[in-house]
Amino acid sequence: MANVSVFNMEGKEVGTMELSDAVFGVTVNEHLVHMAVVQQLANNRQGTQKAKTRSEVSGGGRKPWRQKGTGHARQGSTRAPQWTGGGVVFAPVPRDYSFKINKKEKRAALKSVLTSRVQAGKLIVVDELKLDEIKTKKFKAVMDNLKVSKALVVLGDNDKKVVMSARNIPTIKTALVSTINVYDILKGDTLILTKDAVTKIEEVYA
Repeated sequence: MANVSVFNMEGKEVGTMELSDAVFGVTVNEHLVHMAVVQQLANNRQGTQKAKTRSEVSGGGRKPWRQKGTGHARQGSTRAPQWTGGGVVFAPVPRDYSFKINKKEKRAALKSVLTSRVQAGKLIVVDELKLDEIKTKKFKAVMDNLKVSKALVVLGDNDKKVVMSARNIPTIKTALVSTINVYDILKGDTLILTKDAVTKIEEVYA
């Protein structure tokens, strides 16, 4: 089992914690991690792009000139793609980009990325994150104490004061154990977990 230091909000080490090998010590599967990231980005796409084909552009119903004898190339419509104001040849249409991956693959990808954060020394465990008021400056001070500028902060419980205090810092994102995903963990340079969050993650994914 991996042993990690536990820090308090002042950035001081207050103990150690053993991490379960079933969650934080698995073999990293880069293919599944890549697949999970691609799936999330694809599922986030709106897919609402649209352009008109020649059949949808208004006008152009009449043949612009007769077929022969004008010296021009033959034309059937002023809304053909080669004309200004014409339709788009292979116009994009609204579509759904989302796809599914198996639950087991999703879990394995999440375990892989959690393990990679431990191996890279980019996982910080704090004993608790509690604020007495909603104050961005106070939350920023905690991050400075932990020497972190860009991170995903995972909480055991939904603490409104902490979430609201962190919301205005563009490089910090908060999440609950039930909402963590591979993409957010990778995007945040450091992963910060409360002791409660570690316990819940091990209960859910072990």
